[in-house]
Amino acid sequence: MPQPMQPLQPPPVQSVTLDPIGIIRSPYKEKFAVPRQPGLVTSARARLEMLPPYNEPSAFRGLGEFSHLWLVFVFHQTQNRGWNPTVRPPRLGGNERVGVFATRSTFRPNPLGLSVVKLHDMCKEGNKVWLELGGVDLVDGTPIVDIKPYLPWADGVPDAHGGFAPAPPDISMEVHFSPAAEQACKGSYIPDLQQFISEVLVQDPRPAYKRHDEHWQQYGVRLYHYNVRYEVLGQLTRVLNIELEAQD
Repeated sequence: MPQPMQPLQPPPVQSVTLDPIGIIRSPYKEKFAVPRQPGLVTSARARLEMLPPYNEPSAFRGLGEFSHLWLVFVFHQTQNRGWNPTVRPPRLGGNERVGVFATRSTFRPNPLGLSVVKLHDMCKEGNKVWLELGGVDLVDGTPIVDIKPYLPWADGVPDAHGGFAPAPPDISMEVHFSPAAEQACKGSYIPDLQQFISEVLVQDPRPAYKRHDEHWQQYGVRLYHYNVRYEVLGQLTRVLNIELEAQD
């Protein structure tokens, strides 16, 4: 009589150590107003500064042939807050809970994220190597742990299903600038600053529970080295003023 099969023993679990290979320098100085997905703010430019010993130019040979890259990064601002088995996605109004693995929440067992970005340029100066990127959704100072080329024929799946987020968010917000805010944009050292701020605020970064307020509500956000103050009512945003941050 055949003997019953013994259950397979799982392999021993080994811890994994990840070293940052570079740091993102982006216009988003805080989590608030960072786009919820990459590519939503196309004018968002950032720089990936490589750290030694990963700033070896030969490691990037051939990378310029690709238009887009995958970045594997660490949610460094929330990694010490642990993980939750269920979360409330903003796409569902912040009320309904779903499993963390059905979302891109930052509160994960391992605080890793994945983002696709546009590669604008590869640069080298002395012993410094950096990548100029576009369409980023990463807060300034984000550690990058890997770079991979984006392959449209393998990574883009035309008939894929998007679950509870089947399409891009509905953007119906209007953004207007006060004369003072417009003047600040024209005098800025940042090219196309007004366009960038518009693309950020049209995403309506307010918490979901604030989107039904019946009175003007004021907010502030740090973008580049500016403090941007604006107010929102319904589907109208008014940028009130834009001021340079005080320098220490």
